[in-house]
Amino acid sequence: QVQLVQSGGGLVQPGGSLRLSCAASGSIAAVYTMSWYRQIPGNQREFVAFITGGESTKYADSVKGRFTTSRDNAKNTAYLHMDSLKPEDTAVYYCNAMIRDIYSTTPNNYWGQGTQVTVSS
Repeated sequence: QVQLVQSGGGLVQPGGSLRLSCAASGSIAAVYTMSWYRQIPGNQREFVAFITGGESTKYADSVKGRFTTSRDNAKNTAYLHMDSLKPEDTAVYYCNAMIRDIYSTTPNNYWGQGTQVTVSS
């Protein structure tokens, strides 16, 4: 069984910084692309960033230059470092990962539990 567990988030003032973590655990054979999404109630979940197994990255235009995603492959963990936060960044943030477990020959898609980020003075 594979799980994605998120940590971090909370309340921050505009212009502040936060870091989110997303740790994969369980019977893991390989972790491929790890992604971040966010969702405001009533809206669709939107793409924020991803990092491949080879550490190539891509960002949504709305966060480019302010957010950085990284990963520690030894810990099967991805990070989202968010700088210069704006009120419009307020949302529930979700991590997503393509993971192949030790019983499978193909990867499956997993989601973290979500974590609230609130940017407000």
